[in-house]
Amino acid sequence: MTAEKKKEIFKIYGTSVNDTGSSKVQVTLFTYRINHLSNHLKNNKKDFNTERALVKLVGKRKKLLKYIEKRDINCYKKIIKHLGLRK
Repeated sequence: MTAEKKKEIFKIYGTSVNDTGSSKVQVTLFTYRINHLSNHLKNNKKDFNTERALVKLVGKRKKLLKYIEKRDINCYKKIIKHLGLRK
């Protein structure tokens, strides 16, 4: 992931370009990495270390989404819709 791509994500989902720690931004970064690892695993089916990392990332994203859902349901719905995630 390039620095320009990260700044674009921070600008769209965060409160500012320097907002790197908010839950919304973290979920978006995790989603980007999950998509990248999924594409990698389609070509390299026996890469079990990457598969394990993917499972851990999905778990982290799930926990963050659950936190966002408890705090602000409207924000949760907006993120789910924009990222194309299923509930």
